[in-house]
Amino acid sequence: MPKQIAVDLAKSVYQVAESVCASQVSQRRRLSREAFLRYIQEQTEPVEWLMEACGTAHYWGRFAQSQGHRVILLRARYVKPYRRRNKTDRNDCDAILEAARCAGIHPVPVKSHEQQQLQQLHGLRETWRKSRTQRINLLRDIFREMGIEAPASTAAFLRAANELVKRPEVVASRGQRQIVLAEINLYEQCRVECEQQLARWHADDAIVRKLDEVSGIGVLTASALKTAVGQPERFASGRQLSAWLGMTPREFSSGDRRKLGHISRQGNTYVRTLLIHGARAALLAAQHCQTKTPQRLTRLQRWVVATAARIGHNKAAVALANKLVRICWAVWCHERRFSGEWQSSRPA
Repeated sequence: MPKQIAVDLAKSVYQVAESVCASQVSQRRRLSREAFLRYIQEQTEPVEWLMEACGTAHYWGRFAQSQGHRVILLRARYVKPYRRRNKTDRNDCDAILEAARCAGIHPVPVKSHEQQQLQQLHGLRETWRKSRTQRINLLRDIFREMGIEAPASTAAFLRAANELVKRPEVVASRGQRQIVLAEINLYEQCRVECEQQLARWHADDAIVRKLDEVSGIGVLTASALKTAVGQPERFASGRQLSAWLGMTPREFSSGDRRKLGHISRQGNTYVRTLLIHGARAALLAAQHCQTKTPQRLTRLQRWVVATAARIGHNKAAVALANKLVRICWAVWCHERRFSGEWQSSRPA
Protein backbone atom coordinates (compact mmCIF):
# COMPACT_ATOMS: atom_id res chain seq x y z
CA MET A 1 0.00 0.00 0.00
CA PRO A 2 1.55 3.38 -0.97
CA LYS A 3 1.80 6.13 1.58
CA GLN A 4 -1.36 8.21 1.78
CA ILE A 5 -1.31 11.92 2.55
CA ALA A 6 -4.60 13.65 3.34
CA VAL A 7 -4.64 17.42 2.86
CA ASP A 8 -7.18 19.89 4.16
CA LEU A 9 -6.85 22.75 1.69
CA ALA A 10 -7.30 26.39 2.65
CA LYS A 11 -6.22 29.83 1.44
CA SER A 12 -2.94 30.08 3.33
CA VAL A 13 -2.78 27.19 5.84
CA TYR A 14 -2.61 23.51 4.81
CA GLN A 15 -3.16 20.71 7.30
CA VAL A 16 -1.46 17.44 6.32
CA ALA A 17 -1.86 13.94 7.76
CA GLU A 18 0.44 11.11 6.63
CA SER A 19 -0.71 7.50 6.81
CA VAL A 20 1.56 4.53 6.09
CA CYS A 21 -0.67 1.85 7.61
CA ALA A 22 -4.41 1.75 7.08
CA SER A 23 -6.45 3.82 9.59
CA GLN A 24 -3.30 5.06 11.36
CA VAL A 25 -1.86 8.57 11.15
CA SER A 26 1.91 8.53 11.49
CA GLN A 27 2.63 12.25 11.21
CA ARG A 28 0.77 15.56 11.07
CA ARG A 29 1.93 18.90 9.76
CA ARG A 30 0.55 22.41 9.41
CA LEU A 31 2.16 24.20 6.48
CA SER A 32 2.02 27.51 4.68
CA ARG A 33 1.52 27.68 0.93
CA GLU A 34 5.25 27.89 0.16
CA ALA A 35 6.06 25.10 2.62
CA PHE A 36 3.30 22.92 1.17
CA LEU A 37 4.71 23.42 -2.34
CA ARG A 38 8.16 22.29 -1.14
CA TYR A 39 6.57 19.42 0.77
CA ILE A 40 5.06 17.99 -2.44
CA GLN A 41 8.38 18.31 -4.26
CA GLU A 42 10.24 16.56 -1.43
CA GLN A 43 8.20 13.36 -1.85
CA THR A 44 10.58 11.18 -3.85
CA GLU A 45 8.44 8.02 -3.80
CA PRO A 46 4.98 7.83 -5.42
CA VAL A 47 2.36 9.05 -2.94
CA GLU A 48 -1.42 8.88 -2.92
CA TRP A 49 -2.71 12.40 -2.25
CA LEU A 50 -6.21 12.66 -0.79
CA MET A 51 -8.10 15.97 -0.98
CA GLU A 52 -11.61 17.33 -0.98
CA ALA A 53 -12.83 18.57 -4.37
CA CYS A 54 -12.96 22.22 -3.32
CA GLY A 55 -11.28 25.47 -4.32
CA THR A 56 -7.69 25.06 -5.62
CA ALA A 57 -7.99 21.25 -5.39
CA HIS A 58 -7.67 20.73 -9.15
CA TYR A 59 -4.62 22.99 -9.32
CA TRP A 60 -2.83 21.10 -6.55
CA GLY A 61 -4.00 17.81 -8.07
CA ARG A 62 -2.42 18.68 -11.43
CA PHE A 63 0.77 19.76 -9.69
CA ALA A 64 1.00 16.52 -7.70
CA GLN A 65 0.33 14.46 -10.83
CA SER A 66 3.12 16.29 -12.63
CA GLN A 67 5.46 15.06 -9.85
CA GLY A 68 4.47 11.44 -10.54
CA HIS A 69 1.94 11.00 -7.73
CA ARG A 70 -1.64 9.72 -7.70
CA VAL A 71 -4.40 12.12 -6.70
CA ILE A 72 -7.84 11.23 -5.33
CA LEU A 73 -10.39 14.03 -5.00
CA LEU A 74 -13.46 13.33 -2.88
CA ARG A 75 -16.71 15.29 -2.79
CA ALA A 76 -17.03 17.29 0.42
CA ARG A 77 -20.56 16.00 1.09
CA TYR A 78 -19.21 12.42 1.15
CA VAL A 79 -16.37 13.31 3.51
CA LYS A 80 -18.55 15.13 6.05
CA PRO A 81 -20.24 11.99 7.53
CA TYR A 82 -16.81 10.62 8.47
CA ARG A 83 -15.83 13.67 10.52
CA ARG A 84 -16.07 13.08 14.26
CA ARG A 85 -17.04 15.69 16.83
CA ASN A 86 -15.88 19.25 16.13
CA LYS A 87 -14.93 20.65 12.75
CA THR A 88 -11.21 21.30 12.76
CA ASP A 89 -8.50 20.96 10.14
CA ARG A 90 -7.12 17.96 12.02
CA ASN A 91 -10.50 16.19 12.11
CA ASP A 92 -11.08 17.02 8.44
CA CYS A 93 -7.87 15.22 7.49
CA ASP A 94 -8.92 12.16 9.48
CA ALA A 95 -12.32 12.22 7.75
CA ILE A 96 -10.66 12.36 4.33
CA LEU A 97 -8.55 9.31 5.19
CA GLU A 98 -11.60 7.39 6.38
CA ALA A 99 -13.70 8.33 3.34
CA ALA A 100 -10.92 7.26 0.96
CA ARG A 101 -11.13 3.71 2.37
CA CYS A 102 -14.74 3.38 1.20
CA ALA A 103 -14.74 1.72 -2.23
CA GLY A 104 -18.29 2.89 -2.95
CA ILE A 105 -17.28 6.56 -3.05
CA HIS A 106 -16.25 7.49 -6.58
CA PRO A 107 -13.49 10.11 -6.79
CA VAL A 108 -13.80 13.33 -8.76
CA PRO A 109 -11.51 13.41 -11.83
CA VAL A 110 -8.84 16.08 -11.77
CA LYS A 111 -9.77 18.74 -14.32
CA SER A 112 -7.26 19.93 -16.86
CA HIS A 113 -6.28 23.56 -17.22
CA GLU A 114 -8.35 23.83 -20.42
CA GLN A 115 -11.42 22.38 -18.70
CA GLN A 116 -11.19 24.91 -15.91
CA GLN A 117 -10.76 27.78 -18.38
CA LEU A 118 -13.90 26.74 -20.25
CA GLN A 119 -15.87 26.34 -17.02
CA GLN A 120 -14.77 29.80 -15.92
CA LEU A 121 -15.91 31.21 -19.26
CA HIS A 122 -19.32 29.60 -18.83
CA GLY A 123 -19.43 30.93 -15.27
CA LEU A 124 -18.66 34.46 -16.44
CA ARG A 125 -21.41 34.24 -19.06
CA GLU A 126 -23.95 33.10 -16.48
CA THR A 127 -22.87 35.85 -14.06
CA TRP A 128 -23.27 38.54 -16.72
CA ARG A 129 -26.67 37.12 -17.71
CA LYS A 130 -27.92 37.22 -14.11
CA SER A 131 -26.55 40.73 -13.57
CA ARG A 132 -28.30 41.93 -16.74
CA THR A 133 -31.59 40.40 -15.57
CA GLN A 134 -31.20 42.07 -12.16
CA ARG A 135 -30.68 45.50 -13.75
CA ILE A 136 -33.68 45.04 -16.05
CA ASN A 137 -35.93 44.07 -13.14
CA LEU A 138 -34.60 47.00 -11.09
CA LEU A 139 -35.33 49.51 -13.85
CA ARG A 140 -38.77 48.03 -14.52
CA ASP A 141 -39.68 48.26 -10.81
CA ILE A 142 -38.51 51.89 -10.66
CA PHE A 143 -40.77 52.79 -13.57
CA ARG A 144 -43.73 51.00 -11.99
CA GLU A 145 -43.26 52.85 -8.70
CA MET A 146 -43.50 56.11 -10.62
CA GLY A 147 -46.68 55.08 -12.40
CA ILE A 148 -45.01 54.42 -15.74
CA GLU A 149 -46.24 51.32 -17.54
CA ALA A 150 -43.33 49.31 -18.95
CA PRO A 151 -43.60 46.47 -21.51
CA ALA A 152 -43.50 42.99 -20.02
CA SER A 153 -41.29 41.59 -22.78
CA THR A 154 -37.56 42.07 -22.20
CA ALA A 155 -36.82 42.97 -25.81
CA ALA A 156 -39.72 45.45 -25.98
CA PHE A 157 -38.72 46.94 -22.62
CA LEU A 158 -35.15 47.55 -23.72
CA ARG A 159 -36.33 49.19 -26.94
CA ALA A 160 -38.60 51.52 -24.98
CA ALA A 161 -36.24 52.12 -22.03
CA ASN A 162 -34.41 55.07 -23.62
CA GLU A 163 -37.72 56.89 -24.17
CA LEU A 164 -39.06 55.99 -20.72
CA VAL A 165 -35.99 57.49 -19.03
CA LYS A 166 -36.76 60.86 -20.67
CA ARG A 167 -40.27 61.00 -19.20
CA PRO A 168 -40.89 64.00 -16.90
CA GLU A 169 -41.56 61.74 -13.91
CA VAL A 170 -37.90 60.65 -13.76
CA VAL A 171 -36.16 63.93 -14.56
CA ALA A 172 -34.66 64.24 -11.08
CA SER A 173 -32.92 60.86 -11.27
CA ARG A 174 -32.40 60.56 -15.03
CA GLY A 175 -28.62 60.24 -14.71
CA GLN A 176 -28.86 57.20 -12.43
CA ARG A 177 -31.36 55.51 -14.75
CA GLN A 178 -29.04 56.04 -17.71
CA ILE A 179 -26.21 54.42 -15.74
CA VAL A 180 -28.39 51.35 -15.19
CA LEU A 181 -29.17 51.28 -18.94
CA ALA A 182 -25.46 51.46 -19.72
CA GLU A 183 -24.81 48.54 -17.36
CA ILE A 184 -27.51 46.50 -19.10
CA ASN A 185 -25.92 47.14 -22.49
CA LEU A 186 -22.45 46.33 -21.14
CA TYR A 187 -23.54 43.01 -19.63
CA GLU A 188 -25.36 42.06 -22.84
CA GLN A 189 -22.27 42.85 -24.91
CA CYS A 190 -20.04 40.81 -22.57
CA ARG A 191 -22.45 37.86 -22.72
CA VAL A 192 -22.58 37.91 -26.53
CA GLU A 193 -18.78 38.13 -26.83
CA CYS A 194 -18.44 35.23 -24.39
CA GLU A 195 -20.78 33.05 -26.46
CA GLN A 196 -18.90 33.98 -29.64
CA GLN A 197 -15.59 33.00 -28.01
CA LEU A 198 -17.05 29.64 -26.95
CA ALA A 199 -18.27 29.05 -30.51
CA ARG A 200 -14.79 29.87 -31.91
CA TRP A 201 -13.06 27.56 -29.42
CA HIS A 202 -15.30 24.63 -30.34
CA ALA A 203 -15.46 25.22 -34.09
CA ASP A 204 -13.05 22.32 -34.73
CA ASP A 205 -14.15 20.10 -31.82
CA ALA A 206 -15.58 16.86 -33.23
CA ILE A 207 -17.33 15.90 -29.98
CA VAL A 208 -19.11 19.23 -29.65
CA ARG A 209 -20.20 19.07 -33.30
CA LYS A 210 -21.70 15.61 -32.75
CA LEU A 211 -23.52 16.68 -29.60
CA ASP A 212 -24.73 19.82 -31.37
CA GLU A 213 -26.67 17.63 -33.81
CA VAL A 214 -28.92 16.33 -31.01
CA SER A 215 -32.31 18.06 -30.87
CA GLY A 216 -32.33 20.64 -28.08
CA ILE A 217 -28.54 20.60 -27.69
CA GLY A 218 -26.72 23.65 -29.06
CA VAL A 219 -23.06 24.60 -29.07
CA LEU A 220 -23.39 26.24 -25.65
CA THR A 221 -24.94 23.18 -23.99
CA ALA A 222 -22.63 20.78 -25.82
CA SER A 223 -19.49 22.63 -24.74
CA ALA A 224 -20.72 22.91 -21.13
CA LEU A 225 -21.57 19.19 -21.03
CA LYS A 226 -18.22 18.17 -22.55
CA THR A 227 -16.32 20.37 -20.08
CA ALA A 228 -18.24 19.13 -17.04
CA VAL A 229 -18.15 15.41 -17.91
CA GLY A 230 -14.62 15.17 -19.25
CA GLN A 231 -14.46 11.41 -19.78
CA PRO A 232 -17.84 9.79 -20.48
CA GLU A 233 -16.32 6.31 -20.14
CA ARG A 234 -16.43 6.64 -16.35
CA PHE A 235 -20.22 6.31 -16.60
CA ALA A 236 -21.39 2.77 -17.34
CA SER A 237 -24.60 3.96 -18.99
CA GLY A 238 -26.49 7.05 -19.98
CA ARG A 239 -28.68 6.67 -16.90
CA GLN A 240 -25.62 7.01 -14.65
CA LEU A 241 -24.70 10.24 -16.41
CA SER A 242 -28.30 11.44 -16.07
CA ALA A 243 -28.28 10.60 -12.35
CA TRP A 244 -24.94 12.39 -11.95
CA LEU A 245 -26.53 15.52 -13.41
CA GLY A 246 -29.57 15.20 -11.11
CA MET A 247 -32.06 14.38 -13.88
CA THR A 248 -33.38 11.11 -12.41
CA PRO A 249 -36.19 10.86 -9.81
CA ARG A 250 -35.41 11.05 -6.14
CA GLU A 251 -36.32 7.79 -4.43
CA PHE A 252 -37.96 7.21 -1.05
CA SER A 253 -38.19 3.43 -0.66
CA SER A 254 -38.40 0.97 2.20
CA GLY A 255 -39.16 -2.72 2.06
CA ASP A 256 -41.71 -3.47 -0.63
CA ARG A 257 -42.75 0.15 -0.96
CA ARG A 258 -41.07 2.21 -3.65
CA LYS A 259 -41.82 5.90 -4.07
CA LEU A 260 -40.27 8.09 -6.77
CA GLY A 261 -40.46 11.85 -6.32
CA HIS A 262 -39.20 14.83 -8.29
CA ILE A 263 -35.76 14.89 -9.89
CA SER A 264 -32.91 14.87 -7.40
CA ARG A 265 -31.39 18.14 -8.73
CA GLN A 266 -27.93 17.06 -7.64
CA GLY A 267 -24.80 17.68 -9.65
CA ASN A 268 -24.00 20.56 -11.98
CA THR A 269 -26.87 23.06 -11.77
CA TYR A 270 -25.67 25.12 -14.74
CA VAL A 271 -25.50 22.19 -17.17
CA ARG A 272 -28.85 20.85 -15.96
CA THR A 273 -30.45 24.26 -16.52
CA LEU A 274 -29.12 24.44 -20.07
CA LEU A 275 -30.39 20.94 -20.81
CA ILE A 276 -33.90 21.69 -19.53
CA HIS A 277 -34.10 24.97 -21.47
CA GLY A 278 -32.94 23.16 -24.60
CA ALA A 279 -35.56 20.47 -24.01
CA ARG A 280 -38.25 23.16 -23.73
CA ALA A 281 -37.23 24.54 -27.12
CA ALA A 282 -37.21 21.04 -28.65
CA LEU A 283 -40.66 20.34 -27.20
CA LEU A 284 -42.08 23.57 -28.62
CA ALA A 285 -40.57 22.74 -32.03
CA ALA A 286 -42.13 19.26 -31.90
CA GLN A 287 -45.54 20.67 -30.99
CA HIS A 288 -45.29 23.22 -33.81
CA CYS A 289 -44.38 20.44 -36.24
CA GLN A 290 -47.32 18.40 -34.93
CA THR A 291 -49.64 21.28 -35.82
CA LYS A 292 -48.19 22.13 -39.24
CA THR A 293 -46.67 18.95 -40.69
CA PRO A 294 -47.37 15.93 -38.45
CA GLN A 295 -46.06 13.51 -41.09
CA ARG A 296 -42.53 14.89 -40.56
CA LEU A 297 -42.40 14.09 -36.85
CA THR A 298 -39.55 11.81 -35.79
CA ARG A 299 -39.96 8.99 -33.30
CA LEU A 300 -38.45 11.13 -30.53
CA GLN A 301 -40.76 14.05 -31.32
CA ARG A 302 -43.86 11.83 -31.33
CA TRP A 303 -42.86 10.48 -27.95
CA VAL A 304 -42.38 13.92 -26.35
CA VAL A 305 -45.62 15.29 -27.84
CA ALA A 306 -47.56 12.33 -26.44
CA THR A 307 -45.80 12.70 -23.09
CA ALA A 308 -46.70 16.39 -22.90
CA ALA A 309 -50.34 15.58 -23.60
CA ARG A 310 -50.33 12.98 -20.85
CA ILE A 311 -48.39 14.62 -17.98
CA GLY A 312 -48.12 18.30 -18.92
CA HIS A 313 -45.68 20.61 -20.66
CA ASN A 314 -43.16 21.20 -17.85
CA LYS A 315 -42.84 17.57 -16.77
CA ALA A 316 -42.48 16.51 -20.38
CA ALA A 317 -39.67 19.04 -20.88
CA VAL A 318 -37.76 17.58 -17.92
CA ALA A 319 -38.43 14.03 -19.16
CA LEU A 320 -37.09 15.01 -22.58
CA ALA A 321 -34.00 16.58 -20.96
CA ASN A 322 -33.41 13.28 -19.16
CA LYS A 323 -33.66 11.41 -22.47
CA LEU A 324 -31.37 13.92 -24.20
CA VAL A 325 -28.65 13.30 -21.62
CA ARG A 326 -28.79 9.58 -22.35
CA ILE A 327 -28.75 10.24 -26.10
CA CYS A 328 -25.69 12.49 -25.69
CA TRP A 329 -23.91 9.74 -23.75
CA ALA A 330 -24.67 7.21 -26.51
CA VAL A 331 -23.59 9.59 -29.28
CA TRP A 332 -20.42 10.43 -27.36
CA CYS A 333 -19.35 6.96 -26.23
CA HIS A 334 -20.43 4.90 -29.26
CA GLU A 335 -19.31 7.58 -31.74
CA ARG A 336 -22.48 7.53 -33.82
CA ARG A 337 -24.59 10.25 -35.34
CA PHE A 338 -27.84 11.38 -33.77
CA SER A 339 -31.06 10.05 -35.25
CA GLY A 340 -34.53 10.92 -34.03
CA GLU A 341 -35.77 7.57 -35.40
CA TRP A 342 -33.31 5.40 -33.51
CA GLN A 343 -34.81 2.61 -31.43
CA SER A 344 -33.03 0.43 -28.90
CA SER A 345 -32.87 -3.29 -29.66
CA ARG A 346 -33.17 -4.11 -25.95
CA PRO A 347 -36.61 -5.10 -24.62
CA ALA A 348 -38.42 -2.40 -22.66
